[in-house]
Amino acid sequence: MSKPKNFFRNLIRPFSFSSSKDGQNEEDLEKIAAQEQKNFPYEVLVSATKNFNSAHKLGEGGFGPVYKGKLDDGREIAVKKLSHSSNQGKKEFENEAKLLARVQHRNIVNLLGYCVHGTEKLLVYEYVVNESLDKLLFKSNRSQELDWKRRYDIITGIARGLLYLHEDSHNCIIHRDIKASNILLDDKWIPKIADFGMARLFPEDRTHVNTRVAGTNGYMAPEYVMHGNLSVKADVFSFGVVVLELISGHRNSNFNLDVDAQNLLDWAYKLYKKGRSLEIVDPKLADSGATDQIAMCIQIGLLCTQGDPKLRPLMRRVAVLLTKKPGHLEEPSRPGVPGSRYRRARRPAAMSSSTLGAGGSSGESDSRTYDTSLNSNTASASTSALSSPRQDRHGKRPMQS
Repeated sequence: MSKPKNFFRNLIRPFSFSSSKDGQNEEDLEKIAAQEQKNFPYEVLVSATKNFNSAHKLGEGGFGPVYKGKLDDGREIAVKKLSHSSNQGKKEFENEAKLLARVQHRNIVNLLGYCVHGTEKLLVYEYVVNESLDKLLFKSNRSQELDWKRRYDIITGIARGLLYLHEDSHNCIIHRDIKASNILLDDKWIPKIADFGMARLFPEDRTHVNTRVAGTNGYMAPEYVMHGNLSVKADVFSFGVVVLELISGHRNSNFNLDVDAQNLLDWAYKLYKKGRSLEIVDPKLADSGATDQIAMCIQIGLLCTQGDPKLRPLMRRVAVLLTKKPGHLEEPSRPGVPGSRYRRARRPAAMSSSTLGAGGSSGESDSRTYDTSLNSNTASASTSALSSPRQDRHGKRPMQS
């Protein structure tokens, strides 16, 4: 069997279950995935990227560099090339290939295929013309192109993408690294969730899993940072951070306004409690005329970033709320701060009937909700590990030993 064929079999193996819901066996899954994937010849990718010319380099992560290319049929592509010296990158590369083998959604970046050539391993994606959200929002003079309508559409698109990963894909997938730099924008400003190197399949019969902590500072949920407890609510927290960053134009991880607040979440929450939540809004949105919708999104962002994961809404409910006119939502509790332990969930007293009708309260019971019971040994060990995190130079990702 050829090396590309072996590599492809290894990609499909994680999707093989002894008893799947639709009764498909390994051969069925392999046939489906074979239709969805394309094996690119190495020479084609060399030609498309002008021999991986540095002028075509789009960026670099723990896996290695990403290059822009153009195929003979005119399609623009992004080629992710595994670095030979990166052990972490090899794991992320293989993980991304496995998880994206059968994922298809307009708000998820499209994996076109792969290439194995000797020691070279490459993944081929659609090229997304407007690059990443963080470059537009934080790093350029193009932020004025992000008017409120575009920002709102980006928020709703990310929500739909996460809903698909959590509930509508072949298995529940937790991304683990939702952040502005992992949201790509196409020529129609449609957001696409990217970089699945740290994503995990989530067992349907579990409320949470304990795993190595890996993510980006400022976006990780406190129960995950402190105790390694991972559930879909970790992605919900990260989504809430991105929502508040889109509204304010400020990055949570290096928030440095001269205000009495630890970070962006704390600032937004304190102003919300004083009835002044609109003071966090990016001045570029001052003339948007959509104050009610913006205020609703601020409240959704705060609900998603609550310290207790049981109080955070599921993405199903968030997606529904974003399709409705602004209405009454329950009061958010204090945002989560890594390093502090949250209290047990208390259901907010005031909830409107329309809110409950949109999928239940944010504290609703769900098979994928994280259980807040913790033992002191786990908390102590995790806190000790967090006190001296090992930083990944490519992504500021604290990782437990």
